[in-house]
Amino acid sequence: MAADPDYWKLVIKVAKSVTIRRILRALPIMGRVAGELEEAAQIIYPAMQVSDIFYMGIDICQLGLDQRRANILARELAPKLGFRKPVAVHHHMLMGLQGPSELKGFEDDPRMNLQIASKMSKSIPETSIFIHDDENTIREKIKRAYCPPKTSENNPILEYAKYIIFRKLGSLRIDRPSKYGGPVEYSSYEELERDYVEGRLHPADLKEGVAEALNQLIEPVREHFEKDKRARELYEIVRSQEITR
Repeated sequence: MAADPDYWKLVIKVAKSVTIRRILRALPIMGRVAGELEEAAQIIYPAMQVSDIFYMGIDICQLGLDQRRANILARELAPKLGFRKPVAVHHHMLMGLQGPSELKGFEDDPRMNLQIASKMSKSIPETSIFIHDDENTIREKIKRAYCPPKTSENNPILEYAKYIIFRKLGSLRIDRPSKYGGPVEYSSYEELERDYVEGRLHPADLKEGVAEALNQLIEPVREHFEKDKRARELYEIVRSQEITR
């Protein structure tokens, strides 16, 4: 795509169809607001994101909530440029393990601002769990994660349980010492959240159970990239790429 002159013609066409002010409003798709611009090239990114949608003929854009403005811009420009309006589906984004971050004014809705500002970041590895993380790394990341006692709001460990563990495993087992109540298994997120908020489940025990469940889910994927030759080669290529913020 990047080697196709027609793609870059489309990028220029998109850029010529919007005002600078409108492009600046779309900058949150790259985790920036206008005051954080460091390179002139960054202002081109929204036009590229919109061009990707048109160039690939995408009918349904399924992206994180932080990409909302690119999708909306594509919908605004589609009729003007002769393309079909794409359907925009915006997904919830998991909070980074660092917990809630400072609001940056991405959106008018404070809740949306918080979700975008607090998302996991591949450029800050300690905020995220990767499919190639080994068991010890997973446990250490979860152990250091933000997890306020008796609080479910903006709690990344509970988010992992709600959006990943219960959806994939259907339950969560926590093996804790008998002096702290002994092993317990939750068959629904609601049960888990209630016990946690009411103080019947300690943050350390919750973290231990979540780390164990995450490792269980990631282990087969991790083994595939370790044992399959082609998958290993692809993984090494990706890992060698520089991550920038």
